[in-house]
Amino acid sequence: MMDDVEFRKAAETALAALLQHLIAREEEDESGFEVEGGQGGLLNVLFEEPPGKFVITPNAPIQQIWISALSTSFKLDWNPAVAAFVLPRTGEQLIPLLDRLVAEHLKS
Repeated sequence: MMDDVEFRKAAETALAALLQHLIAREEEDESGFEVEGGQGGLLNVLFEEPPGKFVITPNAPIQQIWISALSTSFKLDWNPAVAAFVLPRTGEQLIPLLDRLVAEHLKS
């Protein structure tokens, strides 16, 4: 388990990379969403059609990144073997997981 400083650094790095990835996607024609960054690493992904909102936030006390999307909570743990936050049940890393969730939302 990481200490608090290590977790915060890893989470900040992961969320900054995710934000840049989402901004690049948002700038594509017809991306279907808008991304907003907030304090403490909070990210919101807002959809017009179909309406919806994803919330991505670090949870420092339990050292996870949480994603609230598609009426589900996804809790990603730090995996030192791949140096990334990973959804344990699928093995998906943060950016590929969010890409999948965005695609699923846009198809609904």
